[in-house]
Amino acid sequence: IKLTNEPPQGLQAGLKRTYTWLTQDTLESFRRPEWRPLLYTVSFMHSVVQERRKFGPLGWCIPYEFNQGDWLASIQFLQNHLTTVGDDARKGPVSWETIRYMIAEIQYGGRITDDKDRYLFTTMAEVWLTPKIVQPDFIFCPRYSIPQSDDIVQHRRFIDTQIPPVDVPEVFGLHSNADISYRTKSSQLVLSTILDVQPRQASSASGGTREDVVVRYADELLRKLPPRWLPDTVKDNLKRIGDKLPLNIFMAQEVDRLQVVLDLVRDTLHQLKLAIASTIIMSPNLQEALDYLFDSRLPPSWLKVSWPAPNMGLWFADVLKRYDQLNNWLMHERPMKFWLTGFFNPQGFLTSVRQEVTRAHAREEWSLDNVETKTEVQKWEKNDLERAPSEGVYIYGLFLEGCSWDKSKQKLKEAASKEMFRELPVLYVTAVEAGAVRGAKGKGALNKYKCPLYKYPTRNDINWIFDVDLPCEEDPSHWVLRGVALLCTID
Repeated sequence: IKLTNEPPQGLQAGLKRTYTWLTQDTLESFRRPEWRPLLYTVSFMHSVVQERRKFGPLGWCIPYEFNQGDWLASIQFLQNHLTTVGDDARKGPVSWETIRYMIAEIQYGGRITDDKDRYLFTTMAEVWLTPKIVQPDFIFCPRYSIPQSDDIVQHRRFIDTQIPPVDVPEVFGLHSNADISYRTKSSQLVLSTILDVQPRQASSASGGTREDVVVRYADELLRKLPPRWLPDTVKDNLKRIGDKLPLNIFMAQEVDRLQVVLDLVRDTLHQLKLAIASTIIMSPNLQEALDYLFDSRLPPSWLKVSWPAPNMGLWFADVLKRYDQLNNWLMHERPMKFWLTGFFNPQGFLTSVRQEVTRAHAREEWSLDNVETKTEVQKWEKNDLERAPSEGVYIYGLFLEGCSWDKSKQKLKEAASKEMFRELPVLYVTAVEAGAVRGAKGKGALNKYKCPLYKYPTRNDINWIFDVDLPCEEDPSHWVLRGVALLCTID
């Protein structure tokens, strides 16, 4: 028998459970005015960091298992710190910097493995663990304040009566659209589970067996599948456009990787048709491909050499788009703009851009180790471009999650209701000396939010590409709590 102790759902339930661990003696441990607000704030943060997990990547890149032990360790530290500082407020203030560091970096931060999550928790501590919480009018969010009583019964009654039973995303620092994302993903998980338990031998609703449906689907895919690139053709065209240029070398590597995908798809479909016709044995891999193709899902063997997608239709459309971009580049000339989503290794693409810019400034003794990527959002869309930049590249196909873009003022803004994603205009990417980037950041009138760019909606170190500087009027911490990020694909 396996027993688990799961945290309750909702801030009210989480605070009620936390305050069952507290006694009147705990509230009266210190006479300092910071003690009770700190106690409540740490308890509030404990429930917030647990509840943010339900929002998926918007809440945390990785869903950490924060538990009561983290809260107890934090409370024990607060007691030790206040004992060291002294119970008399006239002898000196508490060290807020020490409190923020110990709670965000040590007590809770010991579980955090992702750099972006660590920055998020640190930002949360900087916003809430401040001297402002001692003031009677302090609020975390409308309808979420700190009880002023020194009685534990009053604290529990405050949680029961003043904390809403249904939380709004704003209390977690998120936009109201985050709740839509949470409920949508919950529904998709249920539907996916239902699909997985469906019988595998049923006939198609349009008539015919599963095998008949898959054969027709395989024939359709084979008709649309692009032809192979011939090695001699690739070699000759690379020499024509410059096989020593970093971006062209990168393109050749992308061609090789897409060639592997095309060959695997073609071979699997041909063998699957033969297996269905009983010409060859239906191996476990072919049976798996048949099951997935019948459900219009990507077979696992194809996923290993390609990229994730929710269904076969979107995945195969990406195959064709990736092929067109690389084929036009190889057979004709370098594009004016690049679809970053269409690359297996976007980090390698950015490195190649930095290499080309560094070589262009060889007389100024630029080195690859001393340059940084500089980004600037343009006012025009991808179809408005007339020529490529003299230095650097234009990229498109990036989507903002958690906010929107003010095209007229060239800055971040709050997303409209039900606007889950917003496509970013063309992004100019180049390389400059490291000192020039820092100097440019200091001169701008607007703040800069370092927005992480990910290849897929799943946010982790593997899918992270680089950080894009996006102008904003608000303090960058606002967008950190919003969970704002750029995605190469929203599927």
